[in-house]
Amino acid sequence: MALIASAAHPLRTQQVARAAVRALYDEMCLYPKPGLVSKTDNGSHDDMQAATFIKSLFSLRHYFAAIYQAGMRDADFAELTRLGIAAEVTMLRATAGVNTHRGAIFNLGLLCAALGKADAAALPHADLAQIVIDSWGADIKLADSKDMSSSHGNLVCRKYAVGGARGEAAAGFPHVFKIGLPTLAAVQQAGGALVAARCQSFFAIMAALEDTNLLHRAGADGLHYARTSAISFLAEGGVFAANWLQRARDIHHAFVARRLSPGGSADLLAATLFITAVTQRKAVI
Repeated sequence: MALIASAAHPLRTQQVARAAVRALYDEMCLYPKPGLVSKTDNGSHDDMQAATFIKSLFSLRHYFAAIYQAGMRDADFAELTRLGIAAEVTMLRATAGVNTHRGAIFNLGLLCAALGKADAAALPHADLAQIVIDSWGADIKLADSKDMSSSHGNLVCRKYAVGGARGEAAAGFPHVFKIGLPTLAAVQQAGGALVAARCQSFFAIMAALEDTNLLHRAGADGLHYARTSAISFLAEGGVFAANWLQRARDIHHAFVARRLSPGGSADLLAATLFITAVTQRKAVI
C-alpha cells in the first residue's frame, strides 16, 4: 500500500515521522556533499559534526508526528508556527545551542502538515506542493513581510533580495518538486546507484538555488562560486562521468578551503528524500 494512502491511524503518524527523521539522517550521511557535515568529516564547520546532527534529528521525531497530525486537523499557519518554534527549542537543547536543522524544521514540517491534510481528505495522489501554496502560502508571505528580526536568514534575504526558505515554501518548493525529485528519479531510472542519484540531486539543487546559507557565509561571490562549481559538475556529465566521485570530492575540499556551506541545498535535498519515501510503494522503517 502506498504510504500516501489514507487512514488516520497512529501507525501512519509514526511512519511519516520516521520518514522525516530518516530523510534528515540520509542527507547527513551522504558524501561527498560539498562543504557539509557527513560521517566522513565536518565539512566547513567547526561547531558541529555527525553526532550533533544525530542528536538533533532524533530530538525532532515527536515534532514531525505532531505537525503531521496538525495537518490532518487542517491547522492554520499560526498553529504550525507554534509547533515549529517549540521544535527549535527542543533542537537547540539537544545540540547545546547549535543550529543544525532550523531550515528542515520549517521545510519538512510544512510538507508533513501537507501530507496530513492530504491523508485526512483521503487523497492518495495529492499535489503536496499545491496544498502548501493553497493552505499556507499567503500566510507565509505575510509572515515574511512582517518579520523585521535580525536573524541571519532575514538579513541575507533583505540584503540580496532573495526569497530564502519562506520564499521557497510559499512557491510550493519548486527546487524539490521541479529539480530534486526529477533528477533523483532520472539517475535511478538510468540504473544509477542510490548514492549517485542523491549526489546528482544535491548538485542540481545547488546549481539553481539562491542559497541563503552561502550568502550569509560568503556573500554573492561565494554563492556564485558554489553554483558555478555545481553547474560545471553537471555539465561534465555529473554522476554519469567515470571520475564523478573524485570530482565531487575535489569540489568538497575546495568548498571546505573557502568555508562554503550550502545548507539550504541540504535542507531541500532532505525534503526531496522525504517526498520520495512517502510516495514510494513501500513501508518506511
